[in-house]
Amino acid sequence: QVQLVESGGGLVQAGGSLRLSCAASGRTFTWHAMGWFRQAPGKERDFVAAISRDAVSTDYADSVKGRFTISRDNAKNTVYLQMSSLKPEDTAVYYCARTSQITGWTQIFTTKNRYTDWGQGTQVTVSS
Repeated sequence: QVQLVESGGGLVQAGGSLRLSCAASGRTFTWHAMGWFRQAPGKERDFVAAISRDAVSTDYADSVKGRFTISRDNAKNTVYLQMSSLKPEDTAVYYCARTSQITGWTQIFTTKNRYTDWGQGTQVTVSS
């Protein structure tokens, strides 16, 4: 069973930046596409960004395109989410996730049901 541990959340003013990290245990990190999701109070957990095994393919929710960047370092078993120009509506708990099955090198997935392993989440709060 893989463990995913997020870090890097916190309180930031609107317009600021944060970088989230997600460290994965085990030796199969490079076998899976990865994703970031977020959940605001009283709302569904929504897709934010996804990245393929080879880090070449990425996809983003429309609400974060041009402001967030997902990346991964396979040598460190870590996926990152660089967030810039943050807005109060970005306030949420952010979760990283790993796909349920081994994926093709360039595949990415944007739906929750393709992910079965989740971190505990890290809180991001953006003040206006």
